[in-house]
Amino acid sequence: MDIRSAAIDFGLLSPEIAILVSAMVIMLLGVIIKSRGLMAFLSLVGLIIGLVLAIQHWSQPQSGFYGMVLVDNFAVLFSVIFIACGILTVLMSRDYLVAKGIEKFEFYVLILFSTVGMMLMASSTDLVVIFLGLEIMSVPLYVLAGMARHDAGSNEASIKYFMMGAFASAFVVYGIALMYGAAGTTDLRRILADFSFIKMQSEYLLYSGALMILFGFAFKVAAVPFHMWVPDVYEGAPTPVTGYFSVAPKAAGFAALLRIFIYGFGDMTEMTTIFWILAALTMTVGNILAIYQSNIKRMLAYSSIAHAGYLLVALTAGGEGCVSAAVYYLLAYMFFTIGAFAVITLIDNRTGSKAQVDEIKGLSARHPYLAVLLALFMLALAGFPPTAGFLGKFYIFSEAIKNGFIWLTIIAVLNSMVSVYYYLRPVVAAFFGKPDKEFSPVSLKPALFIVLLITAAGTLILGILPQYWIELSRLSMFPLI
Repeated sequence: MDIRSAAIDFGLLSPEIAILVSAMVIMLLGVIIKSRGLMAFLSLVGLIIGLVLAIQHWSQPQSGFYGMVLVDNFAVLFSVIFIACGILTVLMSRDYLVAKGIEKFEFYVLILFSTVGMMLMASSTDLVVIFLGLEIMSVPLYVLAGMARHDAGSNEASIKYFMMGAFASAFVVYGIALMYGAAGTTDLRRILADFSFIKMQSEYLLYSGALMILFGFAFKVAAVPFHMWVPDVYEGAPTPVTGYFSVAPKAAGFAALLRIFIYGFGDMTEMTTIFWILAALTMTVGNILAIYQSNIKRMLAYSSIAHAGYLLVALTAGGEGCVSAAVYYLLAYMFFTIGAFAVITLIDNRTGSKAQVDEIKGLSARHPYLAVLLALFMLALAGFPPTAGFLGKFYIFSEAIKNGFIWLTIIAVLNSMVSVYYYLRPVVAAFFGKPDKEFSPVSLKPALFIVLLITAAGTLILGILPQYWIELSRLSMFPLI
């Protein structure tokens, strides 16, 4: 793939700039105009413009800012995922924020800023810029977790997320410093080109830096044993924010891991054993602990840890096929995970809701369409055909087998079977559970209806007609030099 290069080209960052301008406009107007609906609309406009500008870079790879920014298909597809997550989150948040009395224009600004940080992480080949993107993404997330300021659980979530996030960032920046000491550069392309020489001259420094970077991002993607913060943060944060946490930051973390360890450190085969152990532990611990959860948000928190383990299988196996499998999986995961949280958001909108599994009892009798959608998303999370969850897992597992990781794949399949138990609990409660009292009705507004429609369609289309989407994920492979 021919990559055009330019020293300074702000056109490469046009999607990020459009979203930033939208955020700035909302910040200025938010203190003057009291209409929060207008702020939500402006954030959607900014995200849609950013989406259109990002798609225009497809199949037109360019490098700029002295090699620090690389806008290739990999960056474009991940930018689409991040922006789509932002759009869906804004749509399903408005009514929830109003119902809970926590709607503020800053919410939309934080979503936009965080999205920009994620986009920078995916479109950079320089470790320093990736770290800058990581911080631009992370700081707004800490605030979003504590948006419900009068809720002790939300405050606790914010503090825990901030403390653990700062700890993870320290790992990453120290790893980058060690990597610079070993290689004399933070440019992944130069590290890849001179890898054999760097390894011969500064092997211990090189591997120490790589381990620190890996552990830092393991916190971000909630890999075991760096997962401790996830359940409390997911439970305490506002429900739409939890849905955003479960997809967008995880996708950004894996975009960085794939870019760094397969693109930049492609010859670091000695790390494979560590990836293998992380993947096996993450899948197993996430699925086992999810079984014991009675709160749906905590259950899906441990579920997201398990899904990070499946994605680590792709990172362990390496190679072009596994990268495209991970990209496809993240694209599919976005639809059925945000869809599941959209249903939970509807239920959680009710006064006094604690997002417990028992609160779903009687859902099918009162709102059968919501029960069917909940079943669809839970079956997709479990990996049942013909949903996108089945194809995503099948794609990763088959690529892992091709690369010789038979035992890791067996562990992944067994874990996927274990997950069926806890994913079916909400479904059983919705269709067969008898509520202790009359089921309180939920109110489905147009914005949430659109979210449910998009996520359900995406979950089914990517599972029934996957060829086009698999081809997109294959085209997203970054060029190796």
